[in-house]
Amino acid sequence: MRRGRRRHRRRRNDRPLLAVLVLVAAVLFGLSLSERNGGTTGSADTAGSATVVRVVDGDTLVAQVAGSEERIRLIGIDTPESVDPDQPPECYGHEASDRLTQLLPAGTPIRLERDVEPRDRYDRLLAYVFRAEDNLFVNRDQVARGFAEAKEYPPNTTRADDLEAAEASARTARAGMWGAC
Repeated sequence: MRRGRRRHRRRRNDRPLLAVLVLVAAVLFGLSLSERNGGTTGSADTAGSATVVRVVDGDTLVAQVAGSEERIRLIGIDTPESVDPDQPPECYGHEASDRLTQLLPAGTPIRLERDVEPRDRYDRLLAYVFRAEDNLFVNRDQVARGFAEAKEYPPNTTRADDLEAAEASARTARAGMWGAC
């Protein structure tokens, strides 16, 4: 009988160990999900600091984010193509790219604000980009000055109204591509 009681007692003593193992497994599972979502979970999924490495074109850049280089696609805007090797540059494509390079030269600290989807089908990080030194909303500036058009990519539409209003003003003023193309 003593053997039976000892086994029963050992099982009771194993309960705290089991609880710790379950907790550790839950934490490891959460970290695994975090790595699949770009290293962030929860509210941290919506914002972050980065540093510009280089501009790719008028709506895409490369930045240093949490220790690694990420291609970042500016949400809610579309600029004329300037780097597609299979097509000639579109009207105002080089100007849009040059403008983004002026706004965000290499080394510029930026703040990223994310929306519903963290990445696009090309695995680019999707973000609204703000220049850290003066909080300039870069996506909006590209649209307001006529270097980009507002374009909704659902479900990432948090700032769509602001971007559409900026486009309407740029069109009316015939700013940038609206007067040149």
